[in-house]
Amino acid sequence: MESCKNIQIVGLVGSIDNDFCGTDMTIGTDTALQRIIDAIDSVVSTAHSHQRTFVIEVMGRHCGYLALVAALASEADFCFIPEWPVPVDWPTVLCHKLHIMRQEGSRLNIVIVAEGALDREGKAITANQVRNVVKEKLHYDTRVTVLGHVQRGGSPSAFDRLLGCRMGAEAVLALMEMTPASEPCVVSIDGNAIVRVPLMQCVHRTQAIQKAMETHDWDTAVKLRGRSFQRNLETYRLLTKLEPKSDLPSNEPSYNVAIINVGAPAGGMNATVRSFVRMGIYRGCKVYGVRNSFEGLANGDLKEMSWKDVNGWVMHGGSFLGTQKQLPEKNMSQVAATLEKFKIHGLLIVGGFEAYHSCLMLSHARSQYPSLRIPLCVIPCTISNNVPGTSISLGSDTAVNEICAVIDKIKQSATGTKKRVFIVETMGGYCGYLATLSALASGADNAYIFEEKFNVSDIIEDVKVISRKMRTGVQRYLIVRCELANKNYTTQFVSQLFSEEGRGQFSTRINVLGHAQQGGNPAPFDRNMGTKLAANALEFMLAQAKKYVDPATGATNATDADSATLLGLKDRRMVFTPVEELAEETDFQHRLPKDQWWMRLRPLLRILAKHDSTYETEAFAVTDVENVD
Repeated sequence: MESCKNIQIVGLVGSIDNDFCGTDMTIGTDTALQRIIDAIDSVVSTAHSHQRTFVIEVMGRHCGYLALVAALASEADFCFIPEWPVPVDWPTVLCHKLHIMRQEGSRLNIVIVAEGALDREGKAITANQVRNVVKEKLHYDTRVTVLGHVQRGGSPSAFDRLLGCRMGAEAVLALMEMTPASEPCVVSIDGNAIVRVPLMQCVHRTQAIQKAMETHDWDTAVKLRGRSFQRNLETYRLLTKLEPKSDLPSNEPSYNVAIINVGAPAGGMNATVRSFVRMGIYRGCKVYGVRNSFEGLANGDLKEMSWKDVNGWVMHGGSFLGTQKQLPEKNMSQVAATLEKFKIHGLLIVGGFEAYHSCLMLSHARSQYPSLRIPLCVIPCTISNNVPGTSISLGSDTAVNEICAVIDKIKQSATGTKKRVFIVETMGGYCGYLATLSALASGADNAYIFEEKFNVSDIIEDVKVISRKMRTGVQRYLIVRCELANKNYTTQFVSQLFSEEGRGQFSTRINVLGHAQQGGNPAPFDRNMGTKLAANALEFMLAQAKKYVDPATGATNATDADSATLLGLKDRRMVFTPVEELAEETDFQHRLPKDQWWMRLRPLLRILAKHDSTYETEAFAVTDVENVD
């Protein structure tokens, strides 16, 4: 007993409810959201065909996170959650909202009910109650779908797989570093950063939420849920308004803003456009959508967007505005002329490396073209995640999920066909993000990428490892290769080398995934993140417009470096970074950031695949849970 009188405690929170304070996401939440969104996406088609109203009941107990984020990601018409109770006369409010939506041409209604939903007096609200109200008052064909334990099952999402790997590794390191005097902690995620938070502070704050709910102190409950929950709630309330009427003062200046998609299509593009359009209209702006990237902008192909134009956009992949990789350099004079013709006061560019590079070109051309002296902002949206200034680009989560789904099927195939090596080629250009993250999330044995040089000796070493594994372990081997990992050591070359060296021991198969990685419905993460990034970008743009637009003439004279920025997620916060600063951090030849956070995960990939490697902690300690939301 004397040798065990001290015990070190490190916690990892696994719960689909996401009801534990001190972490942005608990392990399992993203997977549950995937199940919910998949179900709602499937329900939408039948609801549209039969002009039905569907009441979807989701889990969450006394936390409305799942219901709220699902409502944002599915464009639900109404949402019942415990932290933001509806008024006592909610049947009248609900029916009025649904009736107006049908009058405006909607053929379906989606209502999401959290299982712990309440009204202002604390009375429970059930899905069956909601259905009965709609049927009796509006006589709509209304069905209830209780998702139940479906939300707990299924294959884990890529986000949860990666979160589990990162948190699990960090928990081991935290235990090894602890002393008898160390305080118990919880390994959490804040933004994209792994942090260690005092356990008891998290527990006390979680208990404070329960007390606030019991005393009907709803505002305190929402505040204690954290900034992320508050932003989700504010965004939902704005985007689901019946009419685009602004609550702003009548003397508030009105601006013309435009949004354009540039580069390859990626999940979250349409969600970003919808959010920007509706937020802009709500703030009294005239919002233009630019069709077909800079070619369309040069030709004056702009459309003034209305509130209804973006109905139903969130759930769809691709780009409804149209997107191309063409840069504005050759048509700069025509682009400038179009911006002047439509009196554009701000331009939001949504896309990949081409979007970032285009913003830099527009910024450099300001001295020659006065109409380009407007606030410019880039939201990174590319499956490759190769844009500087952000940890994660929109679309990359959707792509990693698509890759993992294919690899899971390949691994299943390999359980029947023994002694086989699979080489999976991913997109991403020179950037190895997709290859590395999908390899880690799917349990692959190695990933060949451009950023980590390899030669024939390394490939031969893999052959030796494969041979050992075929004799003693699971009789399969999986390698993920980035498409431009090496000019000479191509996927075909590696396959042929493996086939020759492993003759009689194992066979080799190639799977080139191609453009399937760009498709599929956007993941909940990309839908929600695109919605919030667009709202932040608009606020930035309006603040810049107030600063640079001359009220008398309407002319804009934005020439400062901070008027052309990229909005990205850096570790724990969303940050606007001038593109001029980012140019110094960019490898333009290979279209890569010079510093990439995910390279720190490469040793973890090797260790989990039973290779020798050294992994260092990526977390830092947070002494006050108030600093983590």
